[in-house]
Amino acid sequence: MVRRRAFLAASAALPVAATALGGTPAGAAELGDRGPGRPVLPQRPDRELRAILREVDERRVEAIVRKLASFGTRHTLSSQDDPKRGIGAARDWIFAELQRYAAASDGRMTVESQSFVQPPGDRVPVPTRITNVLATLRGTSDPGRVYVVSGHYDSRCSDPMDATSDAPGADDDASGVAVSMELARVFATRKTAATIVFATVAGEEQGLHGARHMATRFRAANTDVQAMFTNDIVGSSTADDGTRDPRTIRLFAEGVPTAETPAEANLRRSIGGENDSPPRQLARFVRSVAENDATGMNVRVVYRRDRYLRGGDHIPFLEQRYPAARFTEPAENFAHQHQNVRVENGVQFGDLPEFCDFGFIARVARVNGAALWSLATAPGTPVGVGIRTAALTNSSELQWQRSAGAVGYEVLWRETTAPDWTHRIDVGDVTSAKIDLSKDNVFFGVRAIDSAGHRSLVAYPTPVTT
Repeated sequence: MVRRRAFLAASAALPVAATALGGTPAGAAELGDRGPGRPVLPQRPDRELRAILREVDERRVEAIVRKLASFGTRHTLSSQDDPKRGIGAARDWIFAELQRYAAASDGRMTVESQSFVQPPGDRVPVPTRITNVLATLRGTSDPGRVYVVSGHYDSRCSDPMDATSDAPGADDDASGVAVSMELARVFATRKTAATIVFATVAGEEQGLHGARHMATRFRAANTDVQAMFTNDIVGSSTADDGTRDPRTIRLFAEGVPTAETPAEANLRRSIGGENDSPPRQLARFVRSVAENDATGMNVRVVYRRDRYLRGGDHIPFLEQRYPAARFTEPAENFAHQHQNVRVENGVQFGDLPEFCDFGFIARVARVNGAALWSLATAPGTPVGVGIRTAALTNSSELQWQRSAGAVGYEVLWRETTAPDWTHRIDVGDVTSAKIDLSKDNVFFGVRAIDSAGHRSLVAYPTPVTT
C-alpha cells in the first residue's frame, strides 16, 4: 500500500491530465522546458531474477546438446520406435527429462506429448506422426495469460528427405532445445503470475509443422499468448570466417504483420505504426530487460521477420496473430548446418557439438530467462488502447482497459524517427490520460505497472472515433 501511494503521489506532479473513463481530471501540470515525461530507462533485474540467471548451468546445457546429437539423426521421418537412434528416441528422452524437472514444481509444472499425424505433402511423403513435447508452468494469479519459449528437436542433413544419414543437429537446433529445457529446469521451482510453456517441437525442417500445430491449437482454444520466442541456431558465436562475437544475440522482429488484413493495412498507412507491431514492442522489451550484467549479452534487434528469404517456428504464431520473435546467433557458419557430416578439402562439414560454444548458449538462455521472468511477473499487455479522434485537437487523449495486477500505468512517447521509446509519463491508476502533445508529431504507447515496479509490454494505440 505504501508503494502504491508513493507511485500515485509522484504521478500527480507530471504534465498530464488523467481520468478514469467518464470521470473528472485527477491531476494536471504545465509542460517542462524539455517537454513532458521522464526518460525511459532499462528495467534492472530484481534479486530473484538474478538468482534465476545464476542457476542457468553451462554444463547442463552442454549435456543436453551432446545427448541430442548422440541419437545420430533426429529427422522427422526417422525411426520413432528405435530406443537409441532417431527422432522417437530423442522425443522420449526429452519427455523423461522434462518430467524430472517438473517433479520439483509442487505440481505447478505438467509435461505433455502433443502428437498429431501430418498428412502427405511437401517434404512429408507419407502420413507421419509428429510430436511436440511441452512443459507448462501454470501461473499463480493470472494463469490464462501465456508466454511460450521453444526450440525444435528435429534435424536434417544436406538432403531434406534423407532420414537415415547422420544429422546430429547440435547447433540447429539442439542449442535451442537446450535453452528451453534448461529454463524449464530453473523455472520449475519458481512461481510466476502468468503461465509459461517450455516447448520442444518437431517437424520444423519439413515445414514448421510442429509449431504450426501448437499455434493453431492455442488459437482454437482462444489462448491469450502474449509472447512467443523461438530459439533456432543459437549454439555458436563463431562465423564462417573465424571471427567471434560471443556477447551478441540477434532477435528478429517483423514490422508489417504477417496476418495483417486489408483494412488493417489501410489504417496503418493512415496513422503509421509499421515500426510498432507487437513483435517490435516485444523486441524493445527484451532489450530493456535482458541487456545487463546479469546476462552479459547484447541483443541486436533486426527489423525483419527472419533471415533473408528464410523462416522459423515463430512464423506460425505470427500467422495466428500472436506476438513472436526469433533468436539466432550473430553470424551463422553454413558449413555446420544442413550438411552431411564429412571432411572435404580438409574442411569439416556437419552440425557437430564440437562447433558449439556452450557458454554462449547459456548466456542466450539467460536472455530468454530475463525476458520470460519479466513478462510473466509483470501485468499483462494493456488492451483496448486507443487515441480518441472524435474532435480535432493538438493534444492527445488516450484510453485503455485495466490490466490484472496493475496499480498504475505509464504513457510512453517518442519522436516518429526514434527506434525506441524515449519518454514516459506516470499517469496513475486510471484508464485514460490527456497528454499535451500532438498525435500527429509523435508515437504513443501505454504500459501497466505493478506494486513491485514490474512493467508490461507496451501496447500501441489505434484510433477511437466515438
